[in-house]
Amino acid sequence: MLKGKKILVGISGSIAAYKIPFLIRLLKKEGAEVKVVMTPCATDFVTPLTLSTLSQQPVLIEPYDKVDGSWHSHVDWGRWADLFLVAPASANTLAKMAGGIADNLLTTTCLAAKCPVFFAPAMDLDMFNHPATQRNIETLQSFGNRLIAPQTGELASGLCGAGRMEEPEIILQLIIDHFSKKKDLQGKNVLITAGPTYELIDPVRYIGNYSSGKMGYAIAEEAAARGAKVTLISGPVHLSTLHSDIKVIHTVTAEQMLNACKAFSDDHNIIIMSAAVADYTPEKTATQKIKKQTALTLKLKLTEDILAFLGKTKKKDQVLVGFALETENEKANAFLKLKNKNLDMIVLNSLNDKGAGFSVDTNKVTIIYPDKSEIVTDTLPKNEIAAQIIDAIINRY
Repeated sequence: MLKGKKILVGISGSIAAYKIPFLIRLLKKEGAEVKVVMTPCATDFVTPLTLSTLSQQPVLIEPYDKVDGSWHSHVDWGRWADLFLVAPASANTLAKMAGGIADNLLTTTCLAAKCPVFFAPAMDLDMFNHPATQRNIETLQSFGNRLIAPQTGELASGLCGAGRMEEPEIILQLIIDHFSKKKDLQGKNVLITAGPTYELIDPVRYIGNYSSGKMGYAIAEEAAARGAKVTLISGPVHLSTLHSDIKVIHTVTAEQMLNACKAFSDDHNIIIMSAAVADYTPEKTATQKIKKQTALTLKLKLTEDILAFLGKTKKKDQVLVGFALETENEKANAFLKLKNKNLDMIVLNSLNDKGAGFSVDTNKVTIIYPDKSEIVTDTLPKNEIAAQIIDAIINRY
């Protein structure tokens, strides 16, 4: 299943490192080429000799050979891999990865990696549940890295709870699933919008919303992984893309996003409008910073409705998907939007659903079609919701 795939395994200092020789053996049996990079602390838990014997490759620990001075190129290793798996990922290594700290060969290689990065945390439950660790995990996911969530069970400390690294067989299957993704969008062009728009008041202030862009970026990665050429029109976000078949067009205002959609929409088979576009913008933008006043009145005007424009100009062979974020009468409002704007499908987010909405890494959606049939998802990571949205498009259209 993994013949010809290049897997780089990064091992940090955790007792769960004892599982990695089993994982390497499984990867090799599936035909993968495996290389290993370790932190110095990891060698206290599993020996480089064991890992090099199983991987049939030298194991790297230090940035250079202390005997002959030869350099172990983190750049070459980061570019070599088709997938970089950091397992086990200790709390310390997670913090370094999230903060961009490159003080050992593993974390330096992480910064140089051009491939998808999977990470499998392993630590005691209190460390795992600590706000700093949870923030670091969220940060890594926002970079596009994929979390292999730890399981709940008996831990080395004797406690029982979350923090136990996933089993090698499950990690293997996740890697196989990653490379076995159907290429059911091969030859298709997909246009996606993501993030907020900022409507400028003056050079330092704007009207905006809480959209992080995470859902749109996840859809873009999923579409590209399934063979599509993706144009991602992005509002101002702190995200980056991983897949080479994603072309990002950066915009700030609703007008800029509209102009980008007008310029690119004709050449795309599927258009997915997940951006949170402002409905209103200031009538006038001050050219200089507005000084503090007792009161300030802003006169707003409607922005041009991008989704309505695309619905009016939609070609017969195009599929147009909208998003609706609602707080009341959710399904009725979403269906009305679908009909009024000539959509083929609408994805409903309700802010009343825990774990859904802006900025979080999970989502729960209801996918609604023009015939009022619907698909309701569970609360899942946004990359899994993205896969279900793409499936819903392909299965119907």
